[in-house]
Amino acid sequence: MSRGGPYIHGTASAEQKRLAALNQLTNAPFLNFLDIRTTDRVLEVGSGLGILASEAAQQAPQGYVVGVEYAPAQISCTRVERPNLRFLRGDAHFLPFTDNHFDVVYCRYLLEHVRDPLQVLYEKRRVLKSGGRAFAQENNMRMVVFDPDCPHFDALLPKFCELQDLLGGDALIGKRLFALFRAAGFRNIELSYQPEIHVAGNPTFQPWIDNFIGLLEGASGLLVAHHLATTAEIEAVAVELRLLRSRDDASGLFHWNRATGVK
Repeated sequence: MSRGGPYIHGTASAEQKRLAALNQLTNAPFLNFLDIRTTDRVLEVGSGLGILASEAAQQAPQGYVVGVEYAPAQISCTRVERPNLRFLRGDAHFLPFTDNHFDVVYCRYLLEHVRDPLQVLYEKRRVLKSGGRAFAQENNMRMVVFDPDCPHFDALLPKFCELQDLLGGDALIGKRLFALFRAAGFRNIELSYQPEIHVAGNPTFQPWIDNFIGLLEGASGLLVAHHLATTAEIEAVAVELRLLRSRDDASGLFHWNRATGVK
């Protein structure tokens, strides 16, 4: 994918580890959402480490999955373990495929980072066959809720969203999916949520909190460089979330915004 500025999450090994853990938490319900058929030709736009694409390829044994990724540091980490899976480097704004090629095209956690989300959706529609299905799952960072309250986190989160905006992204793009899919020409558009409900004692609770700690620590250099937060403020959030993680009465709530449409 091409972006309007530096990628807010970066591609360092710590960030790749965070993304791998996030895949473990979120892949299964997203694959159910895709409902890939055994013969589908599938395109994943913005493959990252390729973990999701590999799992999608298991569901299309008589078809195939192609993953497109812009960042060389990410695509170098992808592993092709199935004959019906391949990866290539490419720009989501100008997909290197002919028209009317795929049965399914999807992206996840991508539109929030690209320079022109609508152009990416135009491209997704272009490479779909008539009747093909497009899918997206994206953030609306305002939906994060912790109990007990985490005031340091609540104060820093809008600054994180502001940083993403300064870098050419949109941390709230999940709420805009219907308008974007409509403007791109899709029909039969449907919206849905993928909920994240994590409570103390559940095996997903601590990894989910760790994801947010890693998310904000990974952006700390940019937050400080853009004068949106101090190192002390970011450290205070990490301490606060680690204390939350250790409680036996804590919970975290969130939902991903999803959209699907037909060409």
